[in-house]
Amino acid sequence: QVQLVESGGGSVQAGGSLRLSCAASGVTFSSSCMGWFRQGPGKEREGIASIEGDGTTTYADSVKGRFTISKDNAKNTLYLQMNSLKPEDTAMYYCAKMGGGWWCPLLSQFRSVRNIWGQGTQVTVSS
Repeated sequence: QVQLVESGGGSVQAGGSLRLSCAASGVTFSSSCMGWFRQGPGKEREGIASIEGDGTTTYADSVKGRFTISKDNAKNTLYLQMNSLKPEDTAMYYCAKMGGGWWCPLLSQFRSVRNIWGQGTQVTVSS
């Protein structure tokens, strides 16, 4: 059974940084696609970063150059380093195991595969 637990959220001023973690069990990172998503108030959930089993990463334009997804296969932990945070980054952030293979679907098409979600961690960025 896959279980994902996010941590590291909090409140920060614009321009600041946060590092989110996602501790996973029941997942083999080297053969799985993992992703970070967020859902702001009144908005749909959006995919912001993904990492394939071989370490290939993809980012949404909204976070490219500011956020970095990484993983530690030995610790079964997924990370999201967030720099230069903006008020519009305020959202609940979720990690997910995307689909059943090592490759990742397009972030915009995450609903085309079966995703397993964590409970989320709140990030609030003030101006």
